[in-house]
This record gives sequence, C-alpha cells and structure tokens, in this order.
Amino acid sequence: MIQPPEHIKSIKPYVPGKPVEELERELGISDPVKLASNENPAGPSPMAIKALRKGVADLNRYPDGDCYYLRDALAVRLGINGNELIFGNGSNEIIELAVRTFMGPGDEAVMAHPSFVVYSMIVQAVKGKNIIVPLKNAKHDLDAMASAITDRTRIIFIANPNNPTGTINTAAEMDAFMKRVPDDVLVVVDEAYYEYVSSPEYADSMKYFRQERDILILRTFSKIYGLSGLRIGYGISKAGIVSEMNRIR
Repeated sequence: MIQPPEHIKSIKPYVPGKPVEELERELGISDPVKLASNENPAGPSPMAIKALRKGVADLNRYPDGDCYYLRDALAVRLGINGNELIFGNGSNEIIELAVRTFMGPGDEAVMAHPSFVVYSMIVQAVKGKNIIVPLKNAKHDLDAMASAITDRTRIIFIANPNNPTGTINTAAEMDAFMKRVPDDVLVVVDEAYYEYVSSPEYADSMKYFRQERDILILRTFSKIYGLSGLRIGYGISKAGIVSEMNRIR
C-alpha cells in the first residue's frame, strides 16, 4: 500500500467528540448530555431553521463559493469591505489556507499549549516547525510568545478566548504583544468564542485590523449561533492577504 511521507505519518489524528447517536448505541443510553464538543445546546435560531428549510429544494445545485449574500451582510455588520472576508468549511479550513499559503518547510509557527490542537497539525503537514509556548496562569503567555519569534517565524496563533481553558488576553496584553511582532509575521487570532466574553478588558482585535496590521481574525457560526453542523467559518483580514489565500482554495 502507498505510504505517506514521514512528516505526515508522525501526525496524531484529531479525535472529535462522538455524535450523540454513536454514544447512545455504544453505551445503551438515551438522551445523553454531550459536553465534549462545545456545541450550543439551544440549537439554531428559528430564523436559521426557516432559511435552511427553504434551501433544501436546491440541494442539487452547488453552493455559491463566493458566499455573496453572507459576505455582503457580514461586511455591513462589521463595517468592512467584502474583499476583506474569507469563508471556509469551519475555521479549520481557513487555518489550513493560511498555513498552506504563508508557510513552507522549515518555517515556524508560534502557538500556546494547551490550545486548539489543529494549529500544530496543519503546520506539521506542510513541514513547518511548531514553536510551543506553555500557558501561564491558564492563558497565553504573550510576552514569552513574542520572545519566541525568530527570522523563520511566519505565523503566530492566539486563541482568545483560549480553548480549552476559557481564559482571555486583555487589551493591554495584546497591545504590548503586537508592538513586538514584526510586520512580516501573520498574527492569527482565533475568536471562535468571542461572543461569550463579557469582560471590558477583552482585546479588540479589529483595532489591529483597522491599523492595517498583518492579522487574520477567525470567527464562526458554530458556537453562539448553534450551527455547528453547517461548518461555516469566516476570517477577517487585509484584502491582499485574503486574495493570496484564495489562490489555493
């Protein structure tokens, strides 16, 4: 049988949370409370369900890969241009697009641990080098992460709030960190859970976008909107960065 190269064989496969139906079959139970995947127990809004039912009749058609209507609505909501948005099959696809676009063999990506495991898997898949910085007080040690930057650093991953610890980095911490990041390094801020944050000290990543920094902000419809099954993620970045990532879609 054909074999993958060693850098692929060394990747430990991601193990997602089991579907409820599988748990019921495996354990012989009914109506389990599933917490493993951070799914919204309230489910999608009635308006989303209505829109989905309307679209069922068109399942024989390929979807609009440009996401015209969603792009337009989000651009208005965020006060940005449509070409500053990129959409993916969940945030995972956008992470993969960023890594494949801007990293090559031997390039480095700085990230925290523990955090979202997909970052390191995708970097490893392109023969990149993961620079792992342990959490400090259960959150990203941004000072140590800035100190880990070298001339081979291409991407820095920051989950804010962090998954799995649920902690945040403050505006003051992010401001100090961004001052130390070179202009040619892409900062990927994963905000899958940002809608749940109530702290007034939470960092406004859109500020750095408006400053035209090389930043890619990841958000999703999987969590607060209860649409995990649709796998809709989006990224906010400079039009030029989005354009480069779209080369390999």
